Amino acid sequence: MPRFAANLSMMYNEHDFLDRFAAASADGFQGVEYLFPYTYDAAELRRRLDDHGLVQVLFNAPAGAWESGERGMAALPGREAEMRLGVDRALEYAGVLGCPRVHLMAGLVRPDATPAERAKHRDTYLTNLAWAAERAAAAGVDILIEPINGRDMPGYFLSTQAEAHAVVQEVGASHLKVQLDLYHCQIVEGDLTTTLRRDLPTGRVGHLQIAGVPDRGEPDQGEFNVRHLLDVVDELGFDGWVGCEYRPRAGTSEGLGWLHAYRSHRAESARG
Repeated sequence: MPRFAANLSMMYNEHDFLDRFAAASADGFQGVEYLFPYTYDAAELRRRLDDHGLVQVLFNAPAGAWESGERGMAALPGREAEMRLGVDRALEYAGVLGCPRVHLMAGLVRPDATPAERAKHRDTYLTNLAWAAERAAAAGVDILIEPINGRDMPGYFLSTQAEAHAVVQEVGASHLKVQLDLYHCQIVEGDLTTTLRRDLPTGRVGHLQIAGVPDRGEPDQGEFNVRHLLDVVDELGFDGWVGCEYRPRAGTSEGLGWLHAYRSHRAESARG
């Protein structure tokens, strides 16, 4: 059965951030993820994990001036030194938190970029990812890249699963993997069942995320058939985590009916 991680950047906003660990644990989550840990001391975050029996499964490397609209630097020529410092900082936190995955964001590209400019962005991306994956390998950490839909994040450099898998294959680093967010994938490409059956067996997918489409609420409403998709994930033997990266439509705990229903469904299936 899939293991679920609460995304504390989107979920449990009823609580102060450091109190969200306890709330997630109380609702039965075993793992947590979030955007960035850097506002907090790593040792304090580790205490929250240990106190509530949680595993840190993912966070992002520093992504530039986030509040000003930047969304990563890995594909931006001229930002290499800043990107490398950010990866090193992320790996320091990962070591303290026992986190085996770090998402390295690519960044935004101008919509009028010429083919030559886009090629330069891609070359920069490949070089930076190769460096980051080698650095992360020494720490036993995977670097993840994630295609993101252009409706939520216009101009993001990486948008399709095919692009992401081509990058991972071209870099050829064992510690570089794809973060498959089924919410983004449904918006950009659809055909989620086929995508899962095609890509999970390759071993290149290091993390899954889910949310309802089109509103990014709980995954049991809209065009996202969460029970079917999780059954496919389970059938394929994916042993990673499923991050619940959605914005609850009301209270977080009150909106977890989908998760309780799925666990009951799996328990009934196991009993035959």
